[in-house]
Amino acid sequence: MEPEDFAIWTEKYRPQDFDEVKGQDEIVKRVEAFVKKKNMPHLLFAGPAGVGKTTLSLVIAKKLFGSRWHENFLELNASDERGIDVIRVKVKDFARTRAIGDFPFKIIYLDECDALTKDAQQALRRTMENYTQTCRFILSCNYSSKIIDPIQSRCSVFRFKPLPKEDIHKIIEKIAKHESLHIDAKAKEALYEISEGDCRKLENIMQSSAAIKDKITEDVIYSVASAAEPKEINDMLELCIKGSFLNAKDKLLETMLNHGLAGLDVIKQVQQQIWKIEKLDNRKKLEMIKECGEAEFRMVEGSDEFIQLEALLAKFVLINS
Repeated sequence: MEPEDFAIWTEKYRPQDFDEVKGQDEIVKRVEAFVKKKNMPHLLFAGPAGVGKTTLSLVIAKKLFGSRWHENFLELNASDERGIDVIRVKVKDFARTRAIGDFPFKIIYLDECDALTKDAQQALRRTMENYTQTCRFILSCNYSSKIIDPIQSRCSVFRFKPLPKEDIHKIIEKIAKHESLHIDAKAKEALYEISEGDCRKLENIMQSSAAIKDKITEDVIYSVASAAEPKEINDMLELCIKGSFLNAKDKLLETMLNHGLAGLDVIKQVQQQIWKIEKLDNRKKLEMIKECGEAEFRMVEGSDEFIQLEALLAKFVLINS
């Protein structure tokens, strides 16, 4: 068997070229232009998880440096020790030396930069200033607001967005063809709903589903992803609208136990499903969403999940009475 038969799909299907990166067309176009000119500013990639920030950074390094990309590319993740000392020592030592081979600069990729302390960010700012002759930085974060302004002003900022439905479907079809899987239309829709535009999450769910069976259905996906099927949540909301609190409570408990759901998972799915109830007027929908926010806040603060969810269902019944 080939080594790739044992590879995790997020690495096996990681794009190796600019045209393979999905969902960020404008960003890819601009970054590719930098690489063709063999010159680029410091870059700041901001956006949710699994949308291509690390992938695009690796593609930049591979296209710019070719076979010598390992020697000219330093990647540090939030899981590494990244206090002020690492910025002062490890990053500075790499940044101050010239690139190996006939290349204008090295690249340092700092993933999850919003985990850097403010002191480390200040030290990073000085390093970025002092070593522009020999080094460029690519910074990646989920929230650019957590990066200090002096660093943001030294970078060209690119804001990544979750992958749209058509690109998610293209990835599903590509993997399904390569892995000889059969995925029906409802399963594709379920994969898009659960992944929420996160390619890494999508590939992990697909790999887990493929381990169970080659014919992937909606049911398989929801069981693998530990998510309730929309119909179950919808049935529970219908019972609330009819004023049947006890039945709604039983349905909630059954759904949570069957899928091993946490309270916050349920709230998120309930909130999404409320908008899809056609026979409910918009004012009532808004009231129900407001109550979801209140229950979610209390859960995050540490309240008992089931009591909060019961209270939420009770409020739904009162809103619709």
